Amino acid sequence: MSLTISIDAMGGDQGPQVTIPASLDCLKHNPNLKLILVGDELVIKDLLPQDLSAYQDRLSIHHASQRVEMDESPSKALKNKKDSSMRVAINLVKEGQADACVSAGNTGALMATARFVLKMIPGIDRPAIISTLPSIHGHTHVLDLGANVDCSAEHLFQFAIMGNELVKAVEGIESPKVGLLNIGEEDTKGNEQVKAAAKLLESSTLNYIGYVEGNSLNAGPIKVDLIVTDGFVGNVALKSIEGAAKMIGTTLKEAFSKNIFTKLVAIIAYPVLKSFKQRIDPRLYNGASFLGLKGLVIKSHGGADILAFKTAIKLAEIEAKQDVIKKISEQVEKTLALRDIV
Repeated sequence: MSLTISIDAMGGDQGPQVTIPASLDCLKHNPNLKLILVGDELVIKDLLPQDLSAYQDRLSIHHASQRVEMDESPSKALKNKKDSSMRVAINLVKEGQADACVSAGNTGALMATARFVLKMIPGIDRPAIISTLPSIHGHTHVLDLGANVDCSAEHLFQFAIMGNELVKAVEGIESPKVGLLNIGEEDTKGNEQVKAAAKLLESSTLNYIGYVEGNSLNAGPIKVDLIVTDGFVGNVALKSIEGAAKMIGTTLKEAFSKNIFTKLVAIIAYPVLKSFKQRIDPRLYNGASFLGLKGLVIKSHGGADILAFKTAIKLAEIEAKQDVIKKISEQVEKTLALRDIV
């Protein structure tokens, strides 16, 4: 199955210095993949190898005269950057020339532009950001991770419906375990918004297992496939986990570098440390999906290196191949139909 993905080549902290080599490596390892590099044509060509015969007609350039800066206001980007690499890459998805778009650009601008261009799936009020976090059980999908600071119970329910379909498609799990993030597992815990969302989930066809606490994000007593929360809590949790991982890595490095003896221990423990680093390497979990839109958009971390951006492209490949947007749309339609009957 051939897939075409549009790449915002200019997005991210390092732009084409990262996006182009990552794109070429993905093409090298997937003969069924086609990529459209969107951005300043002269800059892109200057970074591409002279001999592109290995990629034949699987790589093309779509010129865009503007670039959205990482600190640019979403409203200004939407209004004044209509020919930005970000906007053009998303347009290619809307026009059917690409199956998905990947960008490491400004998150706010990407969300605002994607929502404006692609529009929302009927029955979904707001888009949500979903990604995976490493856990002792493998990994856990979590949403929303920052698109919506304030959410109603209905919004949380919609997030659960969308996230459930994505997990089913991407992981091949027939009935994902869905948990609602709360300050405790007891029915009496939580604010009114969370309690109301729990009632909606309990009456749904989802495999809802109840409230889960923050430790379930990485090290809960049981495996939870999908954890639902609002964007405020989700983003704080995500940044806290990233900070904790960085602290652990830095502390270990300092501890093993103290003297000759600790350095010797580090050499002996190297295989274990390498395995540990690979297990929690954030680059291997890079890529967040914007759910609720009529097209597939993957957000890469702005500071992504080549490996991390490759991970985001691979995520776009998987979701496009599994036709995630269609499956979410169909499930939302079924859910609305059931509500009308009731």
